[in-house]
Amino acid sequence: MIPLNTSYKSILKISFPIMLGSAAQNLIALIDSVFLYHLGEIEFAAMGFVGVFYLIIAAIGYGFSKGGQIIIARRLGEKNLSGIGRCFRAMFLFEMVLALAMFAFMQWGCDWFFSLMVDSKLIYAKSLESLEYRSWGVFFSYSGVALIALYTGVARPGFIILDTVIMAAVNAFFCYALIFGHFGMPAMGIAGAGLSSSIAEAVAFFIFIAYIFLDKKAKPYALFKIGNINWDLIKLQYHLSLPIIAQMVVGLGSWFVFFSVVENLGERELAITNLVRMVYLILSIPTWGFASGVNTLVSGFIGMRKRQAVFPITFKTAKASLLTTLLISLPVVLFPQQILYPLLGKTDMSLIADAQPIFYVLLGILITFSIGGVFFNGVAGTGATWFGLKLQSLAVVFYLVYVFLVVEVFKMSLAWAWAAEILYWGFILAVMVFYLKKGQWHQLRL
Repeated sequence: MIPLNTSYKSILKISFPIMLGSAAQNLIALIDSVFLYHLGEIEFAAMGFVGVFYLIIAAIGYGFSKGGQIIIARRLGEKNLSGIGRCFRAMFLFEMVLALAMFAFMQWGCDWFFSLMVDSKLIYAKSLESLEYRSWGVFFSYSGVALIALYTGVARPGFIILDTVIMAAVNAFFCYALIFGHFGMPAMGIAGAGLSSSIAEAVAFFIFIAYIFLDKKAKPYALFKIGNINWDLIKLQYHLSLPIIAQMVVGLGSWFVFFSVVENLGERELAITNLVRMVYLILSIPTWGFASGVNTLVSGFIGMRKRQAVFPITFKTAKASLLTTLLISLPVVLFPQQILYPLLGKTDMSLIADAQPIFYVLLGILITFSIGGVFFNGVAGTGATWFGLKLQSLAVVFYLVYVFLVVEVFKMSLAWAWAAEILYWGFILAVMVFYLKKGQWHQLRL
């Protein structure tokens, strides 16, 4: 277990492994998009649409696991090891029930839902083609985030790195094989991307399970002890997680609406937006790691009755997040053609050239997100998840009104539409800093 303190060393030891684990869905979406970029612009554009939709589905499971992670970290601070196991079992059970409901919706409800959102028949057909196979991965995705929440909550995130790297490698192999038809496998196009992602998640899950059975330090938790269902604990996690889930659905849902509005402008504009989204996913990985790490740190310190450390640790984590983000973002944003060519190399680089103005806006987005995302999760770590939901809901209303006015009313460029992200995270940052200093989070009990 990594000792909890307010040093940058402790922050990095906890946050760095989580950067990969918490961004697993981002990596899968990135790999799928890279291969489909080489297949065709229609498939690449469709992946931008259906990719955001599946991120919303994944966020629902991830949001519930965040509630479990916060409680597990609190029990760790209290040195209540058996309580960690009880929390995990309740979380895992709920995740499986939730996965079944999401699978049913993707199998039988998405054709109607997508018809309401998409104008292009080609984008509509390709999206459903991908989701037919991608939907099976939800069971392994939801169970996987429960395992990640466990090891993140007990401040032992090291294995998450290896498991995520294995998942990415498996996904890349099967994407290459199933999209283009290599190694004797069928050429399935965009459907192959959906199938390869589901296979990768399944492999990563079973490897993680094997690791847990071999992990001697996990035995005191009694993770797989058979007993009565702890409904009170499920209710507590549900109460804590519901606003987190709603926050993610509201946040990513606004992004989904954004893509739908852009899709109305044309398939080319959607392809450009998907390219920017893909770069955004890569460059936001450090922030997701630091944001998830600060959940464990904040909740752990409160469990140790060190509430005075909450603001300093959140502020330090935000500084580390900003510096790391700038180090990896500046070269990509300022020189996208040179940096992205080895990844996306094509004779026609016009898509990257057309996206250049938006890349400049993206730098401002990454700066505000790298700080705002950490403070947002710092507040969640205190247990004030309902406050976060109210704030984010208000921010999303302004976000969507802005996007509608810019795109539909004033017919401004994509760069102006993307600038909504800066206003969104800037507003959240200002309110969260004030709340951590002056809010009533000290009175919350888990």
